[in-house]
Amino acid sequence: MEGNQRTPLIKHVAIAGNIGAGKTTLCSQLGKHFGWDVHYESTDNNPYLDDFYGDMPRWSFNLQVYFLNNRYRQILNIQNGDRTVIQDRTIYEDAFIFAHNLHDMGLMPTRDFNNYLDLFKLMVSQVKAPDLLIYLKADVSTLVDHIVMRGRDYEKDISIEYLTGLNKRYEDWISDYKEGNLLIIDANNIDFKNNPEDLGSIISKVSGELNGLFGFTQAS
Repeated sequence: MEGNQRTPLIKHVAIAGNIGAGKTTLCSQLGKHFGWDVHYESTDNNPYLDDFYGDMPRWSFNLQVYFLNNRYRQILNIQNGDRTVIQDRTIYEDAFIFAHNLHDMGLMPTRDFNNYLDLFKLMVSQVKAPDLLIYLKADVSTLVDHIVMRGRDYEKDISIEYLTGLNKRYEDWISDYKEGNLLIIDANNIDFKNNPEDLGSIISKVSGELNGLFGFTQAS
């Protein structure tokens, strides 16, 4: 570095994708490989998930506000910290995918939906987009296979209609994503959890993207 010039830092990498796409697994693997901290989606200690899947109209607003609050806090911690972090799901998905889908399906009242969007817009006006967004693209059949394999009780009643609606919204959102750098990975015919070659291929793609960002300098 010369004079007072500072090298920009890669502080925030995020993985987006539908339920069952493999976000949490890939977050763990990339975090371990690159030495990043990992911020997981709050599911195991989420007080609303079981109730939501049992009665979506009643608990949709509560669940989405919980996720929105959790994601917002994560981003603030990332931006105020000095470590590179990879995040499991983004704040944009909460609003553009899940809340919109619930409203369209009649599972979130318009009054709650508008209130939620106002809160979302306020939050995103105060934070930065990820330095790199990785989107795991997966067909509904792949999602279902993954959901069945992991066997979470609260996911056993997820409908094909619900997953299909989410997938359509993901495709619409990603096709118009302009907030930052984007890497799309087809998760249909790879097994990055169990196949080292598939994981290595993804790591190479991520490294290629990061090398184009600030010379791949990261917070330490």
